[in-house]
Parts: sequence; structure tokens; C-alpha cells
Amino acid sequence: MVNVTIKRIYDSVDKTDGYRVLVDRLWPRGISKEKAHLDLWLKDVAPTSELRKTFGHDVSKFEAFKKEYIKELQEGKQQEAFQRLREIVRENDQVTLLYGAKDKRHNQAVILKELMGQ
Repeated sequence: MVNVTIKRIYDSVDKTDGYRVLVDRLWPRGISKEKAHLDLWLKDVAPTSELRKTFGHDVSKFEAFKKEYIKELQEGKQQEAFQRLREIVRENDQVTLLYGAKDKRHNQAVILKELMGQ
């Protein structure tokens, strides 16, 4: 079974990360492309700017954010990118989803990992 993990883009790179995918729409501040060590920046799988701004990393809004984000992944412009992520997970032994948010429990990478069956 494929192992999907999540970590902040600011955390150190580890050889056990496997295939590294940035799942943010915006490039994280202070990180060079070289330092990121990405295999893919899949920005189209990220929440829309409108949904991201509505959430505003307010923990009390996380459940509503999660519901709307899943709806976007299933019905919105993110469908194609979400399918691509699923293919990446199927094709690799280890996938690490990277995000820039400070909150490690309330962000889109947590939701994506959950949807990958992890």
C-alpha cells in the first residue's frame, strides 16, 4: 500500500519523503525552488482563492472549509488535478504532500491525505 505523508515545505527534506508534491496555490515565501526539492507543484489541486480566503486559517471554519473543498475536488476545476494526484499516489511507493500553512492539522494537505485513504 502506498504511504502518503504530509509536511510543511519549511521542514527539512528527507530521503524517505519519496515523491514530493506541493499542494498550495501560492508559492511559499522564503523557499527557493532548489531548496524545495519538489517533484511537482500541483497548484491546481489547491482550494480556490475564494475558498482559501473565506477559511482564512480560522480553525472554527475548518469543517465548512473541508466540506466545500471536497466539493471543489469532486465538481470544480480541481477535478483533473485531483485525479492526477491519485495517479501519482498509485504509481509511487511514498508520496509527501507539502504545504506552507503554519497549522499542521487544519489545511488542505490534511484533507487530501484523508481522501487518499491514509
